[in-house]
Amino acid sequence: MTPLRLAAAGLVLLASPSLAQAPAPAPAWAQGRPDHMANSPLAPHAPKMTVTPPNEVPLDRLRVPAGFKVELWAHGMPGARMMALGDRGTVFVGTRVIGRVYAVTDQGGRRTHRTLAQGLTQPNGVAFRDGALTVMAINQVLRWEGIEGRLDNPGTPADLTAAFNLPPDQHHGWKFTAFGPDGRIYTNIGVPCNICTFDRDRYALIVSFRADGSDRRIEARGIRNSVGFDWHPTTRELWATNNGRDWAGNDEPHDTLHRIRRSGEDHGFPWCVGSWADPEPSLGRRQCSEFEQPAASLGPHTAPLGMRFYTGTMFPAAYRNQAFIARRGSWNRERMSGYDVVVAKIDGQGRVTAVEPFLTGLLDEGAQKFHGRPADVLMLRDGSLLVSDEQNGAIYRISYGG
Repeated sequence: MTPLRLAAAGLVLLASPSLAQAPAPAPAWAQGRPDHMANSPLAPHAPKMTVTPPNEVPLDRLRVPAGFKVELWAHGMPGARMMALGDRGTVFVGTRVIGRVYAVTDQGGRRTHRTLAQGLTQPNGVAFRDGALTVMAINQVLRWEGIEGRLDNPGTPADLTAAFNLPPDQHHGWKFTAFGPDGRIYTNIGVPCNICTFDRDRYALIVSFRADGSDRRIEARGIRNSVGFDWHPTTRELWATNNGRDWAGNDEPHDTLHRIRRSGEDHGFPWCVGSWADPEPSLGRRQCSEFEQPAASLGPHTAPLGMRFYTGTMFPAAYRNQAFIARRGSWNRERMSGYDVVVAKIDGQGRVTAVEPFLTGLLDEGAQKFHGRPADVLMLRDGSLLVSDEQNGAIYRISYGG
């Protein structure tokens, strides 16, 4: 064969469809998107990973009920999300994309922060007990003993990853972490997909362990992705937020609040969210009446994350033992929703009677533009309430009176 023919043959091989580079796989967030929405502009909002100067934090937009006051409590922490309170008042803050863990201290009314750890894979979960900080990242569980006495030099943590043996999946693999009234450490295990079949003993769970990672126990099944939970102050029942799946429509399914009365309860995912049966044919069919029903709807695609029961005395008595919930805000919805903090009003029988707005103003509904994304709430010992804003790397403090 002549050199010219060899060259031509090479061009044919390069152009052959079977040898062409395969298209890049769809991003994880697009899994489950129907074909007719292939060109949809809906996509997750990119988080801001740079410092927002205090004069650019949208404090003037924030609205709270009459008698309450909101102020900028701390700033300069890109990606600030879940929070935990130390014995000496340190507020530990987890993140996702930026991979850092912060520690905020208050010295004479002036807050400063340190970066305790960085380079971790989505260290969202932070929990404090008996002087130790536990951090749950996607692929690591780390514990720093006596952390408040060595914030400037935290040293090497104990690595408990093997003991906890959590799945390493990144899709919905970020954790919320807290110690329960029973002294056990609890965390979520999100489903590694948008909608699919999966091992229901391994995913879509809330699980608990002894502090050393032993004695794993399933507390709730069929909760797709809970990134916030707390225990009712009087009943000690576990309550949890849940993020429903995407690409099923603007108004379905709703995100939900769940009351977990007994270990091992089944709350229905992937087949059901409350009375809504998922139409995905590959799942098969189950009756939604088979499963525990949510305690309340938190709206479609509002992304409820951190929640805490209010046990302080600063706020009016009507707020005592009620659940404050940070709703990070929607992306899989044409009309934005969330971007606020709501309070779930719960009566003496444990029934949610209303879900009411509490901190608003970060969503401009007319322009369909958001100015911040609440991720967690945390009560300080004086009874005031902290709210972390992931988009602005800030923490707000809400107080009453005075």
